Amino acid sequence: TGWTCRDECKYECMWLTVRLYQQGGHRVPQFHGKWPFSRFLFFQEPASAFASFLNGLASLVMLLRYRAAVPPAAPTYPTCVAFAWVSLNAWFWSTVFHTRDTALTEKLDYFCASAVVLHSVYLCCVRTLGLQRPALISIFRAFLLLFLAGHISYLSLVRFDYGYNLVANAAAGMLTVAWWLRWCLRQGRRLPHVWKCAAAVLLLQALALLELLDFPPLLWVLDAHALWHIGTIPLNVLFYSFLMDDSLYLLKANSDLFKVD
Repeated sequence: TGWTCRDECKYECMWLTVRLYQQGGHRVPQFHGKWPFSRFLFFQEPASAFASFLNGLASLVMLLRYRAAVPPAAPTYPTCVAFAWVSLNAWFWSTVFHTRDTALTEKLDYFCASAVVLHSVYLCCVRTLGLQRPALISIFRAFLLLFLAGHISYLSLVRFDYGYNLVANAAAGMLTVAWWLRWCLRQGRRLPHVWKCAAAVLLLQALALLELLDFPPLLWVLDAHALWHIGTIPLNVLFYSFLMDDSLYLLKANSDLFKVD
């Protein structure tokens, strides 16, 4: 995993500094913007790495269940399967990044996470508007791809701005939450399965508040970010369950419409 002699020296010096701060009764600082974590084997942040792996595993299991239960003829099948693969890719790089933090793995984690956020907006747009307006969804898809390309280009070629990245992803996330909730409220009586979507997006938004609780890791392993990743594991299952129910509903609705025609 690339732990060089210099990296080992930095790691040991970090813990020497932590002990000196503790002996002096001072608050332990962050190092290069990160809390000190107790390494397990070669895992730099073991709790976050393991939680990311479990999220990826949950996404893979639910993707397999979705493909087994939903025929490809379902209107949202391609978009849901693509969302699952984009999510799997993001969780893979999240696991890699928390296993070994380097300039490259950090960028791959951030960029793939942004892709998931934007694909979530796209999935919401396809379900709520795109089935009746295919031309609109094509334009929106092109806009999102251009935005992602510009976002990655700026962070890669101009400046890796953590604040901008956070604001951009938070804004897209809030848009998705508001969009889904509005649709769920309007469809709640007609579609009983939409409660799963509403619960998933609300709980995900609540869990995101953990990112604001920036505290030193418990036992130098479990921090707010790790807790956030742990909390998203069941939410993955819940949201994919909604996608499965909704795809089957749309398939049946289309079938009934063809019978009437």
